[in-house]
Amino acid sequence: MLEYSEITEHKYIILDGQPYEVLTSHVFRKQQRKPVNATKLKNLVTGKVTEYSFHQSEKAEEAEIDSRESKFLYANRGQYWFVDPKDASKRWSVSDEIVGPRGKYLKPNTTLEQLLFGEQSVGFKFPITADLRVTEAPPNVKGDTATGGNKTVTLETGATANVPLFVAEGDVIRVNTETGEYRERVK
Repeated sequence: MLEYSEITEHKYIILDGQPYEVLTSHVFRKQQRKPVNATKLKNLVTGKVTEYSFHQSEKAEEAEIDSRESKFLYANRGQYWFVDPKDASKRWSVSDEIVGPRGKYLKPNTTLEQLLFGEQSVGFKFPITADLRVTEAPPNVKGDTATGGNKTVTLETGATANVPLFVAEGDVIRVNTETGEYRERVK
């Protein structure tokens, strides 16, 4: 059991029988009152984000989140297909609601940590950056900086990103998978 002040960011807790990830936490005192831990929690099953305040007398059970290595194969009709890297006969699919918006940066044969609550898949640990090839890019126009020096390109996974004007088709760029922002040109 975790005390109210031990419920901090990136911990997994059980609240009302559901697993939650703590996104933010802030312990504070309102004037002369007892301290409170104001948190933002993400339900790992539904994906909903809620705010909850833990008072000094409250405790929360730490969730047992297991992980296993999973190799991404392909995505089709809202399903992401994975395989066990050690045993190719073990394949399974996960819905796009569980994979989340970061799934659009997944390339085939990428290995991820799959998070499990019991036998139920509740998410993945994604790499912070991904190196992706630009497949479609509008041509550069010399001196065209009126639009702020950015253009939208399509990446090999089908995702789009805003990049500087010098990025051309065929370049490999590094993208932040959390925000979708361009980081740098790799090749």
